[in-house]
Amino acid sequence: MEIRLLRYFIAVANQQNISAAAKSLHISQPTLSRQISDLEEKLGTPLLIRGNRKITLTTEGQFFLTKAKEIVMLMDKMEANLNQPTEMISGEIYIGGGETEAMSFIAKTLKDLLKDCPSIQFHLYSGDADDVKAKLDSGLLDFGIIIEPADKQKYNYIQLPATDTWGILMRKDSPLAEKPSIQPMDLIDKPLLISRQTMVDTKLTGWPGWFGADMTDLHVVGTYNLLYNAAHMVEEALGYALCLDKLINTSGDSELCFKRLNPGLKANLDIIWKKNQVLSPAANQFLVKIRHHVEKHHQYGYK
Repeated sequence: MEIRLLRYFIAVANQQNISAAAKSLHISQPTLSRQISDLEEKLGTPLLIRGNRKITLTTEGQFFLTKAKEIVMLMDKMEANLNQPTEMISGEIYIGGGETEAMSFIAKTLKDLLKDCPSIQFHLYSGDADDVKAKLDSGLLDFGIIIEPADKQKYNYIQLPATDTWGILMRKDSPLAEKPSIQPMDLIDKPLLISRQTMVDTKLTGWPGWFGADMTDLHVVGTYNLLYNAAHMVEEALGYALCLDKLINTSGDSELCFKRLNPGLKANLDIIWKKNQVLSPAANQFLVKIRHHVEKHHQYGYK
């Protein structure tokens, strides 16, 4: 199947109109209609529901759109890293990660990299560990930043010289806000918002986990994958968010505050990439810089 057909279908799905899509693609409306019909015939299933005013996707069409976007993005990424002048290191780097202070370390590394290789461009993707690893596995990302513990059997990794601190995000007028820190017993009957990351349960429950109890014994009212949205739920007093420190501004006029866990619980952070993956010159150069910065930190306490 030609990449061109995938681009045609994506344009139709985005525009929800054959004529508008044809105009954006600089082809005739009859040509585009015929190409989409041929695509549906080749796949043996309808992808579009053609209404009077706009086009919607069938269930099969929605699935096909997701995969088409992944394939086109992968092709664009490959072309961007191949079609570069040989006399300079250039290209694109794709990095995924959750909300973490480790991104400041990545930012310093990228800043150093771009000084030496100004033609390199980087792309950031935000998501939890499950999202990041899925995109690594499909080739859409070069590197992922994940919080330990995590299953890393399929990946090479470097532990970053950064740690995150677990705690509770709450309203400043919450009953627990006057406590200097939060103990397990403080949360037993409280409504909690928990990260959806698969391995979080392992870190915080079970022996020697912090709660020392099964997560089902807790009053979990909701889950989240990005804390920014969960913070709005906390502001509306829907619950207490179990999260990492320094991700939400709790200073000044903010209605929120953050309390660390007691006993304290910290999370190490890793940068991972697929084993046996052939990295682009740009990605290889980034990896060289990461290793240099990590070694420099261990030797000299570099920050």
